Amino acid sequence: QVQLVESGGGLVQAGGSLRLSCAASGRTFNNYSVGWFRQAPGKEREFVAAVRWSGGSTYYADSVKGRFTISRDNAKNTVYLQLNSLEPEDTAVYYCAVRPGRVLGTTSSEYAYWGQGTQVTVSS
Repeated sequence: QVQLVESGGGLVQAGGSLRLSCAASGRTFNNYSVGWFRQAPGKEREFVAAVRWSGGSTYYADSVKGRFTISRDNAKNTVYLQLNSLEPEDTAVYYCAVRPGRVLGTTSSEYAYWGQGTQVTVSS
């Protein structure tokens, strides 16, 4: 059974940085892609970034391009999301998700497994 555990969220001032982690277990993820999504209060869940587990290709939402970086450590079965130059608008619960295949999906429905989320709060 696939399990995803996010960590690394917290409270940070605008302009600050955080690194989120998503520890994956339950199977070999060579033919999977991992995505990060976020959901702010009263808003729909939105795509942030995705990485192909094998090969490391990435894709970002325009709103975070140049500020956030997604990466993976195959040996640790962990995917990271480095958040830099944070803005109050980045405040949300951040979720990681896994989908079979090499497509870097950008919609929630494409992902089969989800973590419990980690809260990121950016103060102005």
